[in-house]
Amino acid sequence: MTSRKVVELFYDVVSPYTWLGFEVMCRYRTVWNIDLKLRPAFLSGVMQGSGNKPPAVVPNKFKYMIHDLSHLKEYFDVSLNFPSDPFHVMFEKGSLSAMRFITAVQESEKGGDKYVEQVSRELWRRIWSEDKDITEPASLCEAALKAGLSDSEIKEILELSKSKEVKDKLKSNTQAALDYGAFGFPLLVCHVNGKQESFFGSDRFELMAHCIGEKWLGPQPEKSAAKL
Repeated sequence: MTSRKVVELFYDVVSPYTWLGFEVMCRYRTVWNIDLKLRPAFLSGVMQGSGNKPPAVVPNKFKYMIHDLSHLKEYFDVSLNFPSDPFHVMFEKGSLSAMRFITAVQESEKGGDKYVEQVSRELWRRIWSEDKDITEPASLCEAALKAGLSDSEIKEILELSKSKEVKDKLKSNTQAALDYGAFGFPLLVCHVNGKQESFFGSDRFELMAHCIGEKWLGPQPEKSAAKL
């Protein structure tokens, strides 16, 4: 029997391209022979640590990004819409409190990552679909409620998100991404038969599938399978 492959997904909800990659990998976790490990990290820390600049700060890249994402949201079937003031959202407000909150969800969740996935998705929806805040405690609580967590669980997670334990865990995940060579997100690190392969971006799935011995069925594998 072929052993399952491990795929680590490093992500931050401030990145729209990473949302696309996140949804694709969540869809493929039941299609490919993989164990998907969600690794919430801090994109700003990766940018600083690698000396990279976000595409949105380069005017021509930002123009292309708007055009590109308008096509990709349909191709990936993700309800992505630009916030009214993307620079304020991405660079002034940022995502540190949101990523600490997601890390706290992960630290408190036992036996899987159901709520990590759901809370991450709800925070992406807030920032990249509904043009809502993801920095204030009330915003985090609202996202967690929609994800299915109870009021008491959310209160505990909110407190945990302020702890040194969670802050250090987020720093550790961010440093792990840098150690893998990250310069942006999404970063996918595949572990197969003792070998490691890293892939950056939401447009490398076909190559990744080839390298790990799986079949790429497009960004919506359930639709592709229905046609076979």
